[in-house]
Amino acid sequence: MTARSIATITVDLGDRGYPVLVGHGARVELAAVIPDGTRRVAIITQAGIPWTVDPGLESIRIEIPDGELAKSLTVVEDVCRQLAVAGFTRLDTIVAVGGGVVTDVAGFVAAVYHRGIRFVSVSTTLLGQVDAAIGGKTGVNLVEGKNLVGAFWQPSAVICDTETLESLPPREFQCGVGEIAKYHFLGGGHLDELSLDERVAACVKIKADVVMADEREGGKRAVLNYGHTLAHAIETAGEYDLRHGEAVAIGIRYAAEVAHRLGRIDADRVAEHERVLSAYALPSKVPDELTDDELLALFARDKKAIDGVTLVLDGPGGVETVVGVDPAVLVGSFEAVR
Repeated sequence: MTARSIATITVDLGDRGYPVLVGHGARVELAAVIPDGTRRVAIITQAGIPWTVDPGLESIRIEIPDGELAKSLTVVEDVCRQLAVAGFTRLDTIVAVGGGVVTDVAGFVAAVYHRGIRFVSVSTTLLGQVDAAIGGKTGVNLVEGKNLVGAFWQPSAVICDTETLESLPPREFQCGVGEIAKYHFLGGGHLDELSLDERVAACVKIKADVVMADEREGGKRAVLNYGHTLAHAIETAGEYDLRHGEAVAIGIRYAAEVAHRLGRIDADRVAEHERVLSAYALPSKVPDELTDDELLALFARDKKAIDGVTLVLDGPGGVETVVGVDPAVLVGSFEAVR
């Protein structure tokens, strides 16, 4: 892939399928992927995002608050009311411009406003491009946990413009790197040997394949949550100096330890987890303030919980969901991330 080439990965879901465009400057293709028959566009973004887009049609701009606090039902209501005042209908299209927070909120708004209108995501963060913007999972948070209210609503197209990554602060970039680390264990192999554009495209392809096999997370799609059980527990517990991808990295190391103690993987595979996290300069320790009991209680709230604590774990057949993990193993595995 050259610096200016644009790769197209198709998420083939029949009449809900869509293209994902990946490459430097890919946002210039926005007008070409706006759904046919669109009258107007509502661009949903945040004040601090420096990138502008041209949908080629009359548009309005709606800004949502910065940070994770924007992922709330209050913000969703506010955006829907602005759309209603502007007279938006199902003949119009939402365009999300921003990171995972923006695409999650805008996608959920698109899913519920008028019981569903079309939307396109222009993802401007590494986390969004390799994960959050792909697959149609939208949602917002409750005080009780992350992403507990949401909907499956596929976009009409996704644009991953790698030029936008050049403006990301280092910590924000690392947030996406944590998700890339996950894909190493979902069939990505040595992703760290690829160029950035190739790495993003490879992650999109892996996620697209999983989504096509399990659009609504009935089974296989849960593997995309590798490392996320502990990560979401950390994020729910309080405000710590950790970004989402960094919390995922800690969760990946913890999941490797659990798998090892269950006899699912050997010491060499654990070492490979440590190598990947080290290669990306990612953290592997939980905040000191969090107790084992607090984290275990939060595990039970996880959306994957079926019969006792459910984790996504590596094993001889690859990463898969494991139900009812022994609490003693869970507690003992915390040693690896302390």
